[in-house]
Amino acid sequence: MNSRTIVKTALASTLAAVAAFSLGGGAEAHAGLPVVNVPNANPKFGIQGTVLTPSATETSVAWGNLPLTNPDTANGVTHYGYNTLDGAPLTQATNEAHKTEPDKNVYLVLGGKHYLYQGHELGPRGYVTRVNLDETDPRRHVTLISDIDTAGNAYPTIDGITWDPFTQQLLLTAESSSPKGGVFAVGLDANGDPVDGGKATRLGALGSGGYEGIQNDADGNVWIVEDIGGAGAGGGKVPNSFVYRFVPTDKSDLTKGGSLQALQIEREDGSPATTAQLQSNPSDPFIGRLHSYGTSFATRWVTIHTGAGSSFDATAAAKAASATPLKRPENGVFRPGAGFKEFYFTETGDTTAMSTLPGAYGGVFRISQASASADTGRIAIAAVGDKEHTGFDNISFATADDLLVVEDAGDGLHTQRNALDSGYVFHLADRAQGEAYAAERGRAPQPVRFLAEGRDASATFDSMSGPSYNDGDNEITGIHVSDGDASVGGLLGAKVPQPTTSPAWRTFWTQQHGDNTTWEISWNGAHQH
Repeated sequence: MNSRTIVKTALASTLAAVAAFSLGGGAEAHAGLPVVNVPNANPKFGIQGTVLTPSATETSVAWGNLPLTNPDTANGVTHYGYNTLDGAPLTQATNEAHKTEPDKNVYLVLGGKHYLYQGHELGPRGYVTRVNLDETDPRRHVTLISDIDTAGNAYPTIDGITWDPFTQQLLLTAESSSPKGGVFAVGLDANGDPVDGGKATRLGALGSGGYEGIQNDADGNVWIVEDIGGAGAGGGKVPNSFVYRFVPTDKSDLTKGGSLQALQIEREDGSPATTAQLQSNPSDPFIGRLHSYGTSFATRWVTIHTGAGSSFDATAAAKAASATPLKRPENGVFRPGAGFKEFYFTETGDTTAMSTLPGAYGGVFRISQASASADTGRIAIAAVGDKEHTGFDNISFATADDLLVVEDAGDGLHTQRNALDSGYVFHLADRAQGEAYAAERGRAPQPVRFLAEGRDASATFDSMSGPSYNDGDNEITGIHVSDGDASVGGLLGAKVPQPTTSPAWRTFWTQQHGDNTTWEISWNGAHQH
């Protein structure tokens, strides 16, 4: 069976994009990433085809009903996107199987093979899969890497994932409140296979919270972005999530502990903006100023826990230490070529058009520091969200200046704005021109849509009449640009990506929910794998 048999082309999507472009799209030359704007998001009704910018093409590399080469049948871990423990049909039935929702992607070249790893966000148990991008036989395409912890038990479902080259481990995050959430680690050998039977180790020193985004810097610190919605207020929610940095005692062994820090943002008068203040007054003018383009605020890292061993409630500890809560930050990445001095992260916001609170639509923030391990820095909003561009979730740099940001607005906001999710390119000011230049322009970078996500038949069914345990409208997740370098020199942010000129640089995203298809994008005629 050849690759054409297992790889579904995106020709229909590309043709639809060309048609949309002819009706009013425009070309935007973004440094090394030329993008033709897709003028509109897909409306929320019926089955919709995904529209990809005609300056790119895509092919699917995995989809939900692919069987695992080594299934854990006893626990229903049998397919890429389904748990079959209850023996239910895979899809489009009122008792359909639990969809596991492969989430973030990590691309690695190990042992001469090209692999894509994912954690799975929903279902009865968490697990990690590996897609062999070189394999053309669908029966041998996806492998189970891990679905048990060191005690042989199930561990929580997984949202975030990254490769830690210092420990040679996949770091996985569970987006659940303490004590369930936190960080887990699964070791890989030089061939990309799991060590110790794929048993996941909870890294207690990194705390327990609703963690999602996770990234290493070149000093071996681990940056974690938390996504926990707060109590309802003003039609939205109070800020209730934090950005963390873990400074390890030994960057080659995170079980030895270290210090977990949380980000504190100072007001103009130098006093910290605390949880108590912002939750008692979620309309605090400070929140509005923080979300205003051209402003900048001092930051410092406050230590909330030191040591090793047992897990602890990181969210509560951050609140007690007067760290500054945000409105559901989700994922972050370092700007390429900036020496790990610029960290960009998304803030989802309230995901409702009914919110009257400042910052309701979130945005993309930048933390600037003198070094990755500096104790102080500054924070500024780099891209401002609005009703049509919000629910920002996954994030990845495609060049030094082109930032890919994708939405997870949710079914409710899809209905309110009659628009499904989109993926955008934000062209940032040239890094050499600096933050001051960007602020002087007085106008935030404008989003250029490269992807208008559709809604496949399975997601449409789940949105209208499917079981409550499976999500409805498709979500964009796992946007990831990497050359697969598993060394310290390959950390995301160490190299400037070249996806249009070098076949080593590859781009992936996952159309979560529904059929749970993971796609590879080829930009501007670049070599297609």
